[in-house]
Amino acid sequence: MIRLVGILIGLGFTFVVLLAFVTGAYTAATEETTESATYVFHEEAHSPESGFSFDGPFGKWNLTQLQRGYQVYKEVCAACHSLNYVAIRDLQQLGYSEAQVKAEAATLQVPGINPDTGEEEMRQALPTDYFPSPYPNAVAASAANGGKIPPDLSLITKARHDGSNYVYSLLSGYQPMPAELNQQFPDFEVPVGGYYNPYFESLVIGMAPPLAADGQVTYADGTEASISQMSADVAAFLTWTAEPKLIERKSTGWPVLGFLLFATILAWLAKKQIWASAKPRNASGRED
Repeated sequence: MIRLVGILIGLGFTFVVLLAFVTGAYTAATEETTESATYVFHEEAHSPESGFSFDGPFGKWNLTQLQRGYQVYKEVCAACHSLNYVAIRDLQQLGYSEAQVKAEAATLQVPGINPDTGEEEMRQALPTDYFPSPYPNAVAASAANGGKIPPDLSLITKARHDGSNYVYSLLSGYQPMPAELNQQFPDFEVPVGGYYNPYFESLVIGMAPPLAADGQVTYADGTEASISQMSADVAAFLTWTAEPKLIERKSTGWPVLGFLLFATILAWLAKKQIWASAKPRNASGRED
């Protein structure tokens, strides 16, 4: 009786799954497609022509590129965007010396408390401090940016799909609105204060092109600072800020996989040895 009930329940579950599949397939096949000006020309993010050094299972950080990316952030992005979850001392992971990190901290001001009056005041940053926000509070940030608060960039590549490629594509993707978009959707237009960018979800972004011209940053290592190069460098840097242990995680994964493979083979050999002396039984339950 219990076996019969189990079979009936299994058949019922199978029928429900099959019905859901058929219904979904029929709906997808018969549903009318609607085009939206917001997404028709939206493009998928892509990586730089040479790719990122940290891509793939054997990826590595390119410390020189990360330093260039930090320079782009410091000279361009830091005017509007914060790095609230990155400590200044973390820059040592990019190959900067302790003295260089201290010198970098000395150029920054962070909120502090006057020990004599107990009132808030700005003080010189220490390596143990986190990168300061460019605005004193959210109200000031909103007022300075047309009612929009610039997002913190510490985890931006984790907060966006295909984050590294998204940041690169977005920064290098500003362009005039294509004529075919106007032809297909005459009512669609870029509002005043907006900018057309095919890699932004709504195609119109309120942020002016932060990297507007080649040579906007002068790299210390002599690398040509094209818009594409600067976009790739800062995207790599923001990938590091979001996941500084990325390469360590990848390098740890290989020994773990090797151990699991070894343990699996060992378990299989142990099973073969344990059951080697066992004799098969015939249909009557007797040993052959």
